Parts: sequence; structure tokens; C-alpha cells
Amino acid sequence: MPARSFKAWRGRRPFWGGVLVTLAGGEILLTMKAPLPVILHIGMQGMAGFLVPLILLLCGLLLLFNPAQRVFYSVLAVLLTLATWVTSNLGGFLLGLLLGLIGSTLAFGWLPEQPSRRRLFGRSRRAASPR
Repeated sequence: MPARSFKAWRGRRPFWGGVLVTLAGGEILLTMKAPLPVILHIGMQGMAGFLVPLILLLCGLLLLFNPAQRVFYSVLAVLLTLATWVTSNLGGFLLGLLLGLIGSTLAFGWLPEQPSRRRLFGRSRRAASPR
């Protein structure tokens, strides 16, 4: 029963988009603290390097727990992800940048009340097969 309720909860929000944006924010924050001798710090060194990925992480969590405002959070996540290119080690060495862009576009494209693809695909298969 808990798996069924989680699946229902997941279906009512842009789940994968929120997860990817959250992972992007976390990955970019971790690369800021990486103990590597060759860490690139391009642009603003101060608070922006930590503030931008922190807000990106918050946007990912808000996409998961407040899906009604998904358009605002996903557009903000795209802008913040692009800002990490300059402020946070080339967007977390490109991995965080790609995760953030893919996740925010998935969240932007998610539609509430969209029927399940499996149900649609199953119906079309039954209608196409002759009896």
C-alpha cells in the first residue's frame, strides 16, 4: 500500500524534474567544497558561489512539494543553473549544469491532469489489433 500512495503522490507533481534540480544544486554545492588542488573559481568568489546553488537546491525541493508554482520555480531554476556557469566552478564541472537544465525543462513541461502514458499506449494497442 505505501508504494501505491507514493506512486500517486509522485504522479501529482513534476517529480523527476524536481529530483534532478535538487541533485544539481547539491552537486554544485559539493564541488564548491571539493578538496581538489585544481578547482576553478571563475567570476565572483564571494557569497554568490554558495548562494546560487543553495537557491537552486531550494527550487528543486519547492518543485517537489509545491507543484502549483512549477512554472516560476522551473524558470528560476534555468536562470540559476546558467548563472552557476560563472559563479560555481563552471556549473559544478558541467554535471550540475546539465542536471539543472534537464530537470528544470522537465518540470516546465510537466502538465497536471495529464493521463498516464501507459494507459494511452495500452488503449491504442488494443484498438489497433484486429479481433
